[in-house]
Amino acid sequence: MARPQAKEGVLRVTPYAGSEAKPGGGQLINISSNESAFGASAAAQQAFIDAATDLRRYPEIDARSLRHALAAHYDLEPERVICGTGSDQIIDLLALAYAGVGDEVLYSAHGFQMYPIAAHAVGAMPVAAPEVDLTTDVDALLDKVGERTRILFLANPNNPTGTFVSRAELARLHAGLPGDVVLVIDAAYAEYVTHADYEPGIELARAHDNVVMTRTFSKIYALASLRVGWAYGPSEIIDILDRIRPPFNVNAPAIAGAIAALEDRTHTETARRHNAEVMPWFTGEVEAMGLTVNPSVANFVIIHFDPETPKNAAAAYQYLFDRGIVTRRVGGYGLPDWVRMSIGTRAEMTIVRDTLKEFLEKND
Repeated sequence: MARPQAKEGVLRVTPYAGSEAKPGGGQLINISSNESAFGASAAAQQAFIDAATDLRRYPEIDARSLRHALAAHYDLEPERVICGTGSDQIIDLLALAYAGVGDEVLYSAHGFQMYPIAAHAVGAMPVAAPEVDLTTDVDALLDKVGERTRILFLANPNNPTGTFVSRAELARLHAGLPGDVVLVIDAAYAEYVTHADYEPGIELARAHDNVVMTRTFSKIYALASLRVGWAYGPSEIIDILDRIRPPFNVNAPAIAGAIAALEDRTHTETARRHNAEVMPWFTGEVEAMGLTVNPSVANFVIIHFDPETPKNAAAAYQYLFDRGIVTRRVGGYGLPDWVRMSIGTRAEMTIVRDTLKEFLEKND
């Protein structure tokens, strides 16, 4: 008997996998998903609560008030801003609009897992370019560009490696691309970066017809559960995305919470300063144990464990997990011997340090 058949590309998708929940739900420390070390600002929480008093009405059809708030905050043109249910939705819309069967979607080898998923979903083939020292290699990306390349997704900073491409290298990458290839700069962790030679993509997106920058409220703004993302790009591309964007795709309480979070600059700066202080401290503590920590400019690190010993990545993950510390294996990113850890509060990271040291010193 005949039965419905999914498109070939969908069958190639490996579902996105998050971290396990702690048995019984009694999580002590969850540092698995690169969430903020702190909760959302009090202003954002109150705005969400206030907006939820009447849920019978549809939200703004295009998140207009949030688009204008973002434009004012970053000095952008509101008509060149689009909002989505997380930046993941915008990634999906870009793939839907600009790639299809027979096309290729390019990304860096250890880039965000959603890029190949978005490519497969529309029938395109994802193409991964090798990295150097777990860092995006501009030359390797350009070498992979061909006649079938339609989109290049670049996470900057990159998840899960934490490394970034400088302003100059980003400009060189764009200069080497054909004009019909869309360069998508995924700057989900931009607010954490303090390096002077970093630029999240606004400059390129403002100046060129084939560059889009995506951002999110899920990280430093601590609104991950509300699923709010946005993008800035040329009017023509934003118009195309708007044509296929589901109406009312960002709910009203999320819009209100995001606007309030954006306006609470003190809360954002506190989170940024905390990360800038605690991440180097934690990195130093872990390196003092003899482990390798990949340099990171975001709010997480990946730590290498020797696969030839009992103290390997799987054992480290399980040891921490059994003690209520949820981290993230990154084998799906081609890094089976590394474990990713978000930067939580200093008290949390002190417990993580002590538990990790206990694991390394324990005689099995």
